[in-house]
Amino acid sequence: MNARSDRFTPLQRGLHWLMAAMILAMLFIGVGMVSTVSPRYWQLVSIHKPLGISLLLLVLIRLWQRWRHGAPPLPEDLPWWQRAAALASHVALYALMLAMPLIGWAMLSAAGYPIVLYGPLRLPPVLPQDAGLYTLLHRAHAAFAYLLFLVILLHLGAALFHALIRRDGVLQTMAPWIRRPTA
Repeated sequence: MNARSDRFTPLQRGLHWLMAAMILAMLFIGVGMVSTVSPRYWQLVSIHKPLGISLLLLVLIRLWQRWRHGAPPLPEDLPWWQRAAALASHVALYALMLAMPLIGWAMLSAAGYPIVLYGPLRLPPVLPQDAGLYTLLHRAHAAFAYLLFLVILLHLGAALFHALIRRDGVLQTMAPWIRRPTA
């Protein structure tokens, strides 16, 4: 891992904001999928599957970038419990960003549904077809989606806390359009 700077790298920042938009889209598409019986359901599914696999690839790139470049240090005066909460929330975010597409892929495999990425490009099944396993994975996928939404809200709340209350420059490490405060 290289030495840390006072900001995330441009690639880390770009991936963060791209994935934030994609994940929010996925959450809303997922809500739309489970709340409709209209023909649009299949349209939403055809967007949801490749978007999920794209997010899986992007989170792997992001993890590699995080390992390679690290993260800017948190403010020295940050209480220990806030440091622990920051670490826990980032671990939870990365774990959920990995788990959601993998569980979705496994769930569709257990249901016997193909994962069409584009045209004839399909992913192979990762599990045998099994209705009971499908049900378990479907419930896990839904529960983790709610958990991901909760962790995102906490992450957003922490970012706003750092930007508006502490004004300690933490948000600026990820927001390229905001200048870091000077000492």
